[in-house]
Amino acid sequence: MPLFRRLRIFSLLASTLLLVDLTGYAQFSNFVTRRGDKLYDGDREFRFISFNTPNLHYLEDNLPFNGTSAWRLPDEYEIRDALTAIRQLGGKVTRMYVLSVRREDDPTGVLRHVEGPGQFNEEAFRTIDKVLQVANEVGVRIMFGFVDNWRWWGGPQEYAAFRGKSRDDFWTDPQLMADFEATIRFAITRKNTYTGVVYRDDKAIFSWETGNEIVAPFSWSQEIARYVKSLDTNHLLAHGTNVPDLSEDAIADPNLDIVTTHHYRDPKVSIERIVANAALARGRKPYLVGEYGIVPLQDIRAITDTIINQGLVGGMIWSLRVHNRDGGFYHHYEYNNAEAYRWPGFANGDVCFERPVLAFLHDRAYKIDGALPPPIEAPQPPLLLDIQDPSRISWRGSTGADAYTVEREEDGTFDWQIVAKSVDESRLQYCPVFNDESVEPGRKYLYRVKAFNESGSSEYSNIVGPVEAKARVLIDNMEDFAKIFQKDGDLHLLTIEDIRPAKEDRSRLTGADSSYVMYKTPAGVSVIRVEWLKTGPEAGIDVTASKDMVQFFAPRMTGEVFQFQTNDYRFYDAVASSVSDLLPGTHYIRIALRGGVQIGRVEITYGSNR
Repeated sequence: MPLFRRLRIFSLLASTLLLVDLTGYAQFSNFVTRRGDKLYDGDREFRFISFNTPNLHYLEDNLPFNGTSAWRLPDEYEIRDALTAIRQLGGKVTRMYVLSVRREDDPTGVLRHVEGPGQFNEEAFRTIDKVLQVANEVGVRIMFGFVDNWRWWGGPQEYAAFRGKSRDDFWTDPQLMADFEATIRFAITRKNTYTGVVYRDDKAIFSWETGNEIVAPFSWSQEIARYVKSLDTNHLLAHGTNVPDLSEDAIADPNLDIVTTHHYRDPKVSIERIVANAALARGRKPYLVGEYGIVPLQDIRAITDTIINQGLVGGMIWSLRVHNRDGGFYHHYEYNNAEAYRWPGFANGDVCFERPVLAFLHDRAYKIDGALPPPIEAPQPPLLLDIQDPSRISWRGSTGADAYTVEREEDGTFDWQIVAKSVDESRLQYCPVFNDESVEPGRKYLYRVKAFNESGSSEYSNIVGPVEAKARVLIDNMEDFAKIFQKDGDLHLLTIEDIRPAKEDRSRLTGADSSYVMYKTPAGVSVIRVEWLKTGPEAGIDVTASKDMVQFFAPRMTGEVFQFQTNDYRFYDAVASSVSDLLPGTHYIRIALRGGVQIGRVEITYGSNR
């Protein structure tokens, strides 16, 4: 055969292989099926230990200081990070949360999956399209619930309100049943805009779930199960109930393929109920613990080993949050000194034993199949984001990275220098990851970042710059008193106390009236910005400044308030106070606290060359 023809055939084969790789549908050969009380992927029994990722398709924890709504849709980077984290942890399945429903009190601009009876938001569903595309590529299946029992995302109450009816009508009213079935039909028969695959034909869907923690007459679950199976015979259907005990009705229903329970608080009671449920379901129906956790490591260990030893299909811990496209992570505090986990675990997660819990679950994700866990993957390169000022540097983090090295080159020198080692991107919440405090005003710099973990380091990120340093910035995130020159009064550093209303900020300063902190800079101050939370009607700050610590003056201060329109979590109003009318040569800044105020961040710009 002539060489040019062989090359042509090779090129065509390569193009075909590339196309297959891009579509990602080689990951799953089979739908997951059930036989008796077991699940199978083809002829291989299918069991798993994994995580709930409630924000995989819809974010409820976007809480920058100046934000006024916690909701937004994830982008592909965030989706891919979540599913890659699950895969690195050994998970085969992840349970995302349900379809959101328009609420009467929703702020302007908030997107919901269900906008009204038979009305669906295309942008929100395109995000689920992307979830399924990436799930196929990464090799993690999705458990997909239809409706929430609770009000946070919208659910029965909202479906009923569309028709001017009460929440209780949702379970029995024919019109409301038809409205909800229209949502189910839309989802199951939707064609993915990225892959062209109809959802009911997509093997990346592990199962449908009637809903999240549904409290309903069983007749409702029975009708919904029958309707789902009339549309889709490929996928399993799980019974999404709120009770910790299995019911005979659910086990006997031929349209419900998987029975589930959720378990929190007393681990001894949880284990007793899981063992009793396993006995009831054994030989009859696959049983899955859909949620558990928010307990100490030893209790997570005991519950997980019970799931494995009792022969359950599996269990999914609550919950995993992922990287934020603006830098750092999303955060979600629960209760009882517990919060959402972030892979691979960080020092500030020690309150919930984050690192040992994740290491343990990684081990058990393989042990359930009788296998040993492989080494953790070395991280991929991070993506350095645009830099407007060296005091505000962020990057899109690398899945599984422990920390980062930041390097800087002064423009024109071709000499890269390490300016920070072991930067922990989880340390700060919803603000820039790194402040380069060693810049020289008037000079220009280029930056790059590298990620690393126990298995090695990534390649370098992209290079950003040159960026002109117009000044230096002292930033105090209230993690300790190290940056404070002088303090007085009854002052306290807060971490998890009051953390949800404080928009997940785990480092804040509070104090009694007239207590204060003082900062000293080596060059004249030009701008002061203080971010604080209005915890009550009297909460506030007073800023004074001085050249010599003898005479203090009160500069003119302006403020901007960021207030939530819909406030289920009772977020405090966030206030950014700014001062720029300062006397030349000002070196000392004193900030006095009053009314139980909580200060989250102080930024003092000094040494400006302008």
